[in-house]
Amino acid sequence: MGALEGFSTIVLLAIFVACAGCIWIAGTRLTLYGDELSHRFNLSREFIGLIFLAFITELPEIVTTVTAARAGNPSLVLGNMFGGITMQTAILAVADLFIVRHALTSWPRKPNHALLGTLLIFLLAMLLAVTFAGDFAFILNVGLAAVCLSGLYPLVITMLRRYDEKQSWAPIDLPDRDISHASTTAPKQRLGQLRLSNLLLRGFGASTTILVAGVLLALVADAISDRTALGTSFIGIFLLATATSLPEISTTFAAARIGAYTMALSNIFGSNLIMIALILPADLAYSEGPILSQANSQAQFSLAIGIVVTAIYVAGLLIRRTPCVLGAGIDSWLVIGAYLGMIAVLLVGL
Repeated sequence: MGALEGFSTIVLLAIFVACAGCIWIAGTRLTLYGDELSHRFNLSREFIGLIFLAFITELPEIVTTVTAARAGNPSLVLGNMFGGITMQTAILAVADLFIVRHALTSWPRKPNHALLGTLLIFLLAMLLAVTFAGDFAFILNVGLAAVCLSGLYPLVITMLRRYDEKQSWAPIDLPDRDISHASTTAPKQRLGQLRLSNLLLRGFGASTTILVAGVLLALVADAISDRTALGTSFIGIFLLATATSLPEISTTFAAARIGAYTMALSNIFGSNLIMIALILPADLAYSEGPILSQANSQAQFSLAIGIVVTAIYVAGLLIRRTPCVLGAGIDSWLVIGAYLGMIAVLLVGL
């Protein structure tokens, strides 16, 4: 961060915009690569979104979270993580408003996303409870709750995979499939002609771009925050969370444009799951005790709103034919309202 202190604010803003542009282009291409890989390896779009896109788009968060924890800044770490959960969920609402036909939650054909959202709510509620009760050191100043919550991530993925194979029930009264997006037909045809090695190489290049540009974007956001009167917790919840969520924004929008709505949902819910799993590496990097015990009221409030917006979308997934208002489902409007309300409350101050 010190290397950026010599730049003027205008230069920092220019770097911010340039990095954002690189992430947007790379994220858009990465979604197309993931969609093509799902066809070649006979994988579902849900699985690609949950594992492939979610992990890659979380790379900037992983680096910035560990870096901030090593620097001894728990407010920034927890603000970025907890605020990022609500921010990333709100991305689905924006995609629903501008891209998706019918409500976004009307499209999934299987109950996997409802189960994923329910498990996510369970983990977020446990996490919120720990921030109030406090965590205690288990080994090497690492909290027991951090170990348990992060350890639940592979169990959740395994449960979702097994549940997907059972096909226990299927919804009825769904929107007609209409995913023939002409603007993406030509690029998808060109990708279909590539050799697998070339496709994987392009995917690696896009992933590297997202990682490098995402980390630089987060550093620039932190440098800009140092020149403002806003607290580090708010910066983490709003500015830094927004910056590190740009990969999710680009991939989610790209998935929605090609009609891969289940991939878009899995990408965001999967990213939020990984955000919970990041607690353990953050705790390992933070040397002053369990990091969850350092959560302040702002971080707790943003985490509570994360539970609210996830519950709203789970309700939408269960209702299916969610009514639309001005081009988006009512559930998406509620999510947008919750996110804007969170920002307003944090600006006023808790």
